[in-house]
Amino acid sequence: MKYLLDTHLLLWAAGTPERLSAAARNLLDDPGNLLVFSAASLWEITIKNSLGRADFQVNARVLRRGLLDNGYEELSITSAHAVAVDSLPSLHKDPFDRLLVAQATVEGIVLLSADALVAQYPGPVQLV
Repeated sequence: MKYLLDTHLLLWAAGTPERLSAAARNLLDDPGNLLVFSAASLWEITIKNSLGRADFQVNARVLRRGLLDNGYEELSITSAHAVAVDSLPSLHKDPFDRLLVAQATVEGIVLLSADALVAQYPGPVQLV
């Protein structure tokens, strides 16, 4: 199965795996699953790190290299992803989370998230 990880799951998987739920750990540890990260997540980390957010104190370049080295696939942001955001209901105000949901929908892959609000979106979102 192919899974797109939301930004917090990426951060937790890379730096504080004990924060992952058992369900998330099982999915990430399954060698049959292809794990994907979005350029949007690295963009979010870079912006929020520069704003001094304590939960985003990560070097995005180092994180990206580590993800690629550990077999994660990178998903670029396309215009199809950008325009798909307009079809989402206004459940969540975070533009990065909305873009991740749109990417998962357009690409036909499951977005894994620990955010119950994100999981309320219709489409391929799984709360873990």
